[in-house]
Amino acid sequence: MINLLRGLLVALCCVAAVAQADEKNIMVTSGSDRATPIAVVPFGFQGGSVLPEDMALIIGNDLRNSGYYSPIDKQNMISTPSQPGEVVWRDWQALGAQYIMVGSIVPSGGRLQVSYALLNVNTQQQVLTGSVSGSVDQLRDMAHYISDQSFEKLTGIKGAFSTRLLYVTAERFSTNSTRYTLQRSDYDGARAVTLLQSREPILSPRYAPDAKRIAYVSFEQKRPRIFVQNVDTGARQQITNFEGLNGAPAFSPDGSKLAFVLSKDGNPEIYVMDLASRGLTRLTNDPSIDTEPFWGKDGRTIYFTSDRGGKPQIYKQSLGGGGATRVTFIGNYNANPKLSADEKTLVMIHRQDGFTNFKVASQDLERGSVKILTDSSLDESPTVAPNGTMVIYATRQQGRGVLMLVSLNGRVRLPLPTAQGEVREPSWSPYLN
Repeated sequence: MINLLRGLLVALCCVAAVAQADEKNIMVTSGSDRATPIAVVPFGFQGGSVLPEDMALIIGNDLRNSGYYSPIDKQNMISTPSQPGEVVWRDWQALGAQYIMVGSIVPSGGRLQVSYALLNVNTQQQVLTGSVSGSVDQLRDMAHYISDQSFEKLTGIKGAFSTRLLYVTAERFSTNSTRYTLQRSDYDGARAVTLLQSREPILSPRYAPDAKRIAYVSFEQKRPRIFVQNVDTGARQQITNFEGLNGAPAFSPDGSKLAFVLSKDGNPEIYVMDLASRGLTRLTNDPSIDTEPFWGKDGRTIYFTSDRGGKPQIYKQSLGGGGATRVTFIGNYNANPKLSADEKTLVMIHRQDGFTNFKVASQDLERGSVKILTDSSLDESPTVAPNGTMVIYATRQQGRGVLMLVSLNGRVRLPLPTAQGEVREPSWSPYLN
């Protein structure tokens, strides 16, 4: 097997040059340690046409986005005359690669059969081999699948590259005419599809744990109301119709409940609804503003934003009763809480004392230390990958609302390709079944 993989490696490397990936927008945070170098060699294709997607580029971008790996610049992947075996390994070692990904794509019965192998340069051993098949339209799906398999094999952390993203765009046509669109895409912004369009604002889209339902706030009745919609069929139900504010929906970990904010009694408070019975329970009861609920994975704890201490900070409260406990203490503003998968890290919008800029930050819940993840100034709506390695958030760039991706370790930051108009309100899906 090793000899076959070496032969495949040599064959794939024997090219004059390949196109350089466009990585000019990557920003590496200062002070972080170095990501592991990996070479993702262009997959050989045994067909007569050119494929519409570059699987190696997608895989390389996935691994880079995690913040754990640094793909070797493609313009350096130029084969020099050599013999198979040790000289080839020496060439890759000279480039600094610690791992190599190689693959081949073979047409078979109207589909594509993709074989891949991940090799350790230092030990000259295979780390992972596998195959996956699909149609031409599924090239991105297959690439994300290979990225997931490789990432989990190397790190022990389940890959999140096959997940999806929700976000809202707002495109203005005139002073009195704006079109709002709820879109779903790959996690990296590719292959966006429209789930809902409206002339009225759409806010706070959130996935259910099964990734088959979403909740969001719509102003289509000229006032905010919460809806739950089936992603595949488009069928939807109106969940709330209370006076005043109806906002910030969040599904419980088992999908049976929905937390949200109501001001029907005069003050914004957190409520929880049982979706089967529509029974409503009030969680918070304080003269302050309580908003932006986020569930702990035990299904019994809710984190939320409140200004009950004078300025917005993050608190948590149990559904079983008792008062709220303050979680954040560093900075004069902390809001919009999200938790990493292991619940050791809190991601939030943060403002430091003495500053006016709002940035995405993470807090170590065991130590209490806070780390700034971004260098922009008007950040909002952070959403965390289900494996806790990446964060996507909304910010402004050159006067336009855009989405940015940052690795939780701070090594990578880059904009996501999205449609024209103002882009906002991102929400990461759970793992897809």
